[in-house]
Amino acid sequence: MWLLLAFCSAALLGFYDVFKKKSLAGNAVLPVLGLNTLFSSLIFLPFILISHFRPEWLQQTIFFVPDAGWEVHRYILLKSVIVLSSWTFGYFGMKHLPLTIVGPINATRPVMTLVGALLIFGERLNLYQWIGVLLAIVSFFLLSRSGKKEGIDFQHNRWIWFVVLAALLGAVSGLYDKYLMGRFDKMVVQSWYNVYQLFLMGSVLMFLWWPKRKTTTPFHWDWCIILISVFLSAADFVYFYSLSLDGSMISIVSMVRRSSVLVSFFFGAMIFHEKNLKSKVIDLLLVLLGMIFLYIGSTH
Repeated sequence: MWLLLAFCSAALLGFYDVFKKKSLAGNAVLPVLGLNTLFSSLIFLPFILISHFRPEWLQQTIFFVPDAGWEVHRYILLKSVIVLSSWTFGYFGMKHLPLTIVGPINATRPVMTLVGALLIFGERLNLYQWIGVLLAIVSFFLLSRSGKKEGIDFQHNRWIWFVVLAALLGAVSGLYDKYLMGRFDKMVVQSWYNVYQLFLMGSVLMFLWWPKRKTTTPFHWDWCIILISVFLSAADFVYFYSLSLDGSMISIVSMVRRSSVLVSFFFGAMIFHEKNLKSKVIDLLLVLLGMIFLYIGSTH
């Protein structure tokens, strides 16, 4: 059950990436990110309010948000900082890079998550998992070769490093999620981390973007911004629900969620008409092959 939920979350994440790319085209990054946090918070705010003032309405459902004190909220606040940092780097990188470059880089997150699980949680990789890790690393270097054909130098292009840093923070967030789901209610975590992100992002907009808004890329409204929040919230809800089930493994869930690259790669090719698809397909196949080995190794 938890594995099926992970695949569902991956499909939703793929559409989230597509709508994010569409919204960022020629648009100011920080306001788009700010609106994303606003709409995501508005999606979960009714559940928080109803659970507090009319708990009997939701108490027997998966949408109930139990009350929690500061001893819980401080952990959620830290998650908000990690996720918002990852988003900020990821949004800036995605704006300036082809989706068919960003997607496969993000697909290396399971490798980082596995390494983190190895170092932090004392997990040990078997032969299949090591093969998967090596395939993913090789695919990243091959991808850098594809990027140079588009004038993208992986070593000296700061947007590449933004995406890499976003992926690294995303892996940290995934490992932290495993810790949180073992201790706290999934709806408490998802609902409140969205609310905290809204306040954090509000401060960023007020002090960083607003004073310089007339000298940077102008913001324009795009209806895809709402779809970013809808698909992300749905993907995260299914993801947290998957991790909360008995027997779920963050290494496998993280890997499966990166298969969202299939959706983003397809739309990058068909809708955004991105370049050098033939060489990128080979790189993508290596990423997917690495995931398959990781999956086999994690289920035996």
